[in-house]
Amino acid sequence: MASLLSTTLNITARVAPGPVGRMAFALFVRPLGRPRVRAGEAEVMARAVTGRIVVDGIPVTTYRWGEGGRPVLVVHGWTSRASRFTGFVEALRAQGRTVVSFDAPGHGESGGRATTILRQREIIRQLHAQYGDFSAVVAHSFGVVATFFALRDGIRADRIVGIGGVADFDYLAAQFRANLGVNQAVEDALRRHVQRRLFPAEPDVWPRFDACRRPGEIPSDILLVHDVDDDTVAPSQSRALAAAYGERARLIETQGLGHRRILADPDIIATAADFLAGEAVPTPASAPTGTSAGAR
Repeated sequence: MASLLSTTLNITARVAPGPVGRMAFALFVRPLGRPRVRAGEAEVMARAVTGRIVVDGIPVTTYRWGEGGRPVLVVHGWTSRASRFTGFVEALRAQGRTVVSFDAPGHGESGGRATTILRQREIIRQLHAQYGDFSAVVAHSFGVVATFFALRDGIRADRIVGIGGVADFDYLAAQFRANLGVNQAVEDALRRHVQRRLFPAEPDVWPRFDACRRPGEIPSDILLVHDVDDDTVAPSQSRALAAAYGERARLIETQGLGHRRILADPDIIATAADFLAGEAVPTPASAPTGTSAGAR
């Protein structure tokens, strides 16, 4: 079916780019399935206080662990859900921190079938309005670029942990093209549709979403973690973030944890929790097990 769809889009893109752009956009913003809560996550999720906010008419499920102020915000990745961070929740709660999170539209327990970076920003805005400034944000994959976009829009957090993160919004379009097996004409049609639908009055809108854009506007200290074997988001994305944010950013590269298992790795969770508590990031000689390049 995917091959037939790709072939149809490839053939049609040159003669009817408008409809192809709309169809490509509908696929671009729709996650691939809706993963369930795993057995090992259920107990932590059951302890959460759940809530609901509404974004673009879509009910969004939120979660809170703890009652304190200045919580840590957790932002999941694409085709994922908040429950994937239960290891982080337990580590942060052990430090006495409050943790808040959400399932994006089309993910987890939230409604809808699709989400965009603009919806992610609006969710973070509403949580910021409810809880005030965050002490930190922990984000994964697409959640990283969405977090940086929100932080350039008045949201505040002292520290950021980005895991397997996307830095360049253009990268998402290129990956969409590669994963679906479509040609450049389809990607171009998608880009034009995004331009017209999201920011019709602003030329060259794609760089607006980049996490590396105007780094001086985000004064947070940053820990980046990326696995060199990540086959979903290239390690070069976190390297670009580390270069853009200079001395405020530290990068740890691991090996053998991939894109998703890294979220459950005890050493990575402990390192992130220590960083959020103000402790030093490990040096290459004392970095977490499996680290290939250490911290830099």
